[in-house]
Amino acid sequence: MKTAKDSVLGILPTPAEHLLSTWAKHQSPPTDCLCPARSTATPKKDWIISTDTFFSALARLRDAVLPARIQSWLKTPVGMWSVFALVHVVFLSFAVLLSLRGEAYSDTFIYRIWASIDFDETRVLGPSPWVYPILALVPMAVAYIFGEGPFLFIWVLMIAGLNTLAVGKLTSWGKKREAIPAALWWISFTTLMAWLGFARVDGLTAPVVLIALSIGVASPFLSSFILSVATWTKVWPAAVVLALFTVAKQRVRVVLAGMLVTAFVVVLAMSMNSGHKLFNFLLEQGDRGMQLEATFTTPWLWMSVLGIGDARMYMNQDINSMQVDGPGSEVMSFLMQPLLVAAALLVAGLIFWALHTGKRSGGADRTSLLLFGSLALTTAFVVFNKVGSPQFMVWLGPAVAVGLAYQWKAWRVPATMLIGVAVLTFLVFPLFYNELSNNSPVMAAVLTARNVLLVILFVWSVRQLFLLGRIPAPITPHDAEPATAVAYSAAAYGTAGEGPRPSKTGTTGEADASPATPK
Repeated sequence: MKTAKDSVLGILPTPAEHLLSTWAKHQSPPTDCLCPARSTATPKKDWIISTDTFFSALARLRDAVLPARIQSWLKTPVGMWSVFALVHVVFLSFAVLLSLRGEAYSDTFIYRIWASIDFDETRVLGPSPWVYPILALVPMAVAYIFGEGPFLFIWVLMIAGLNTLAVGKLTSWGKKREAIPAALWWISFTTLMAWLGFARVDGLTAPVVLIALSIGVASPFLSSFILSVATWTKVWPAAVVLALFTVAKQRVRVVLAGMLVTAFVVVLAMSMNSGHKLFNFLLEQGDRGMQLEATFTTPWLWMSVLGIGDARMYMNQDINSMQVDGPGSEVMSFLMQPLLVAAALLVAGLIFWALHTGKRSGGADRTSLLLFGSLALTTAFVVFNKVGSPQFMVWLGPAVAVGLAYQWKAWRVPATMLIGVAVLTFLVFPLFYNELSNNSPVMAAVLTARNVLLVILFVWSVRQLFLLGRIPAPITPHDAEPATAVAYSAAAYGTAGEGPRPSKTGTTGEADASPATPK
């Protein structure tokens, strides 16, 4: 009979060797589901939707286009920063050329006018500067510090600096090699968004949100502080604040950080004698109609294209926006705000449900919930918004970039969809916006495809939250070695057929590790 000593001598495998051998023999094909392996003894409903075939085809296409040597180089810090530098030099060079001619580009024309009149809305014929929260006026004032000439260059330079900080944080300044593909995705996405990310306020807030999500639940006060600054610059980061508040253990810290930033904002507004304008950005949007590009405008878009029901497109000069009117559009415009609020609350409730269901099972992963919750809420802010400006697509990038750095395979589906969204948005604006606003059926079809992708993205992210609640488990970091992955799975789920085991360290039970350093 073999004894315990035999294990030490190598006659029998050690428990760790046995676990690794079992994992290697029975490893199932990789999927995008975040669920642990289930025991075959008690079959349950399979929630997996495999995308392996599709991504295998994409990988073959990539390998046919890019030699392996170039792919390997791109995944090095030098390769990543070289691509980053090339992209930003192109945009900065274009900004220099226009600045030397005394010109701006896109919305920076409007920002420059606002700054030149000290943000006095009584001297503006078009949209008021107070259509934005007050902190948005700060970078405009900074860009105007040397007058009109270099305004665009300084503006783009600020965004380039923030993008540098974001990529640096995401990859630990190149030290976290497994996060480099996520950084390359972010660079590709921002490149495709083009001037929507470099000539709009949204381009300032997106890298700031990326930095906050990279910190994540590891430091909820700091994350909330950064996100609160971004929210008082452009409202959309409030969606990420809501996700953070829902998943964080120290919710009081999230609230305190927000209150601290808000107090500073109030003091700033009072010093500018503009306290009464502090919430104008909420009121300025109230009476506007359905914007041309908004998701819920799609039926009236086609009514205008096909000449049905006297539907028409027109320019709202007061807010510099193309809108669509038609039978029922006013009712839809009125309903959009409560629909947006309801969608946000429902998603927040789903995050809360997933968190506490996971806690009862010993497997709640707060980082995963933060990232998927942020994507679901920001997508809701886009899908259920009557504005729908093309730069809103920039909002969706930060959560996906950080998610890719945390677990590549779990996030490759939304990453691919967002690249499609970016390409279609680029076709809509700036390339063929004139054709779209003149009832082109081809461009209406392009915009419809983009809006359908947004709806699918929202449904996908909500489904992921549902899966995390139904079968809670921390996501194994994508760069984990097989032995590490086995240990991770064994610590959380025990042997086959058992439920998750609570972790003494918090790594698998109520995982609070940041995406940059998953525990």
